[in-house]
Amino acid sequence: MNRLSAFALAAAIGIAAAPVAQAGELWRARGLEQPESALFDATNNRIIVSNIVGNPGEADGNGYLSVLSLDGKTITQHWTDGMDAPKGMAISGGKVYVADITKVRVVDLASGKLIASIVVPNAVFLNDMTSDHTGKVYVSDMLADTIYRIDGDRPELFVRDALLASPNGVFADGDRLIVASWGKGIKPDFSTAEPGGLLSVDLANKAVSPLPGAQKFADLDGVIAIGDTIYATAYMTGTLYRYKAGGAPEAVAHFKPGSADIGTDGKSILYVPLMNEGEVAALKLD
Repeated sequence: MNRLSAFALAAAIGIAAAPVAQAGELWRARGLEQPESALFDATNNRIIVSNIVGNPGEADGNGYLSVLSLDGKTITQHWTDGMDAPKGMAISGGKVYVADITKVRVVDLASGKLIASIVVPNAVFLNDMTSDHTGKVYVSDMLADTIYRIDGDRPELFVRDALLASPNGVFADGDRLIVASWGKGIKPDFSTAEPGGLLSVDLANKAVSPLPGAQKFADLDGVIAIGDTIYATAYMTGTLYRYKAGGAPEAVAHFKPGSADIGTDGKSILYVPLMNEGEVAALKLD
């Protein structure tokens, strides 16, 4: 698939209308610029947000990171500049790793200083990131059915499999990665011939397994897990889904199109970036 088709994403979705408050919504942070990912920083009790600012596939130097307080106030609008179209993020070893098209940016967690750029060979459209309990970092390549692993500053191919079906969201959960798939046959407007679903990848043997009852139901973007419950966003519709093993995905909130890589405090709050509205919404879970 031509990488340029991915760039139609922002134009195809368009700018959303006025926001509608969700049940359980605590606050909305406004004034962001195409926020794609919201990452909870437990060390410093804050939220780091990636801002694309333009074409999500263009190396234009416009992208940056912002920092929010836990009550949704902007602490620093331009915390880290010098990026192109930053998307998913992960924290490991006192550093923030940021997916940025074909590179992974490395930022000092304490200062926000950009300290390195890791080129990922053969990458097409790096998207979401996560870190496991050993500190290794993983990044999805949505347009290549691939997940890479980074140990320190060394990128390596972790798994490439058509079953991943345009992997977007990734979340390290014990001995597995949970993967949110966008789907197969991505069209110019970013709809799909076959919608995506939820999968797991075994960290030891790299086996890809569909999660039962959670296949071909939506074009999924971000994903996180809290306990035995998985939450995932569907960018094209703005729907937030909840899934537990043995059940079926259940829609629990509806936003305008553009809900992207969600974050969590790991307890009871979700942070949902609303890319087309320039906002991040905080939801208190039931």
